[in-house]
Amino acid sequence: MLGLVLTLVFVVLLVVIGAVAYAASVYNSLVQVKNNVDQAWSNIDVLLKQRADELGKLIDAVKAYLGYERDLLTRLTTLRSQVARGVPDESRLAAEREISAGMGRVFALAESYPELKSSSNFLELQRRITGLEEQIAHRREFYNDAVNINNVRLEQFPDRLMVATAGLRQRPLFEATAEERADVDVGARLKGVLA
Repeated sequence: MLGLVLTLVFVVLLVVIGAVAYAASVYNSLVQVKNNVDQAWSNIDVLLKQRADELGKLIDAVKAYLGYERDLLTRLTTLRSQVARGVPDESRLAAEREISAGMGRVFALAESYPELKSSSNFLELQRRITGLEEQIAHRREFYNDAVNINNVRLEQFPDRLMVATAGLRQRPLFEATAEERADVDVGARLKGVLA
């Protein structure tokens, strides 16, 4: 009888140890998921800060040429200061998208100003910002992958039981704006270049 009780206690002890080990494993993987999202955002943030610095230089370089476009330059300056102090939430992501669109408009407007278009300072800034935009696009993919894993884990069982303990929360994805998704009329753009 004592042997049966000891065997039962041993089995219960093994089950408890197994359950604790499994819970610790789930918790640790959830913490890893959370940290992966934070790291992916930090990787984007580094480039966004570089872009913000370059954007300030670009705005200074084009102010003299784009006197009629003061509203655009003012808006870009406002957005630049807004994202400098923000965290990765919906408003910060929207401001980042608006900056990207605004920079595209600045580069398009430069086509109307031949002296600006030929300025070596402007051309160098345009190259650097374009390179940063490409790097940001790649890092956004990694961020969205990490956010997707995070958001899926929030809904999966048994992870769902431990998400609050591990500090997971729903995170926003970087998404393209309607303007970025719009079809480009290549013919109309080429008419202006070829005319």
